[in-house]
Amino acid sequence: MEPAPRYNGDDFYCDVAIPDPSRLNVVHEDDLVLAFHHTRPFWTNHIVAVPKKHIASLITLTPSDEPSARRLLEVVQSIAAHTVQTTGAAAVLTNLGTYQDSKHLHIHIHSGPQL
Repeated sequence: MEPAPRYNGDDFYCDVAIPDPSRLNVVHEDDLVLAFHHTRPFWTNHIVAVPKKHIASLITLTPSDEPSARRLLEVVQSIAAHTVQTTGAAAVLTNLGTYQDSKHLHIHIHSGPQL
C-alpha cells in the first residue's frame, strides 16, 4: 500500500477515513467503529480505532455517545488482546488538547519499536 498523502485538515477521520475506508488497511469495521493500520505509523505495529460518529475527544463524551464509546472500547480490547497474543505486548493511547492532531476521538493500539 502506498503511503498516504499528507493531510492538512483537522479531522482526518471524518474527512478521509470514514467516508472511504477502501483507501486504508482496515482491521475492523462495523456500523459504529472503524479500525485500521495507521497511515503514518509511529510504532512497528500501529492500529488506530475511531467511532464513526464524530466525537471530538475523550473529554467531550456525553451520555448520548455511550453506544459508540462502548463499541469503541470493545474493538480496542479485541485488537489489544490480539496484539498481545501476536507480539507479546501492547499499549493503548489517546491524545487530548494540543496533543490531538485530528480533532476526533481516536485510540492508538501499538507495539514494537518506535519508528
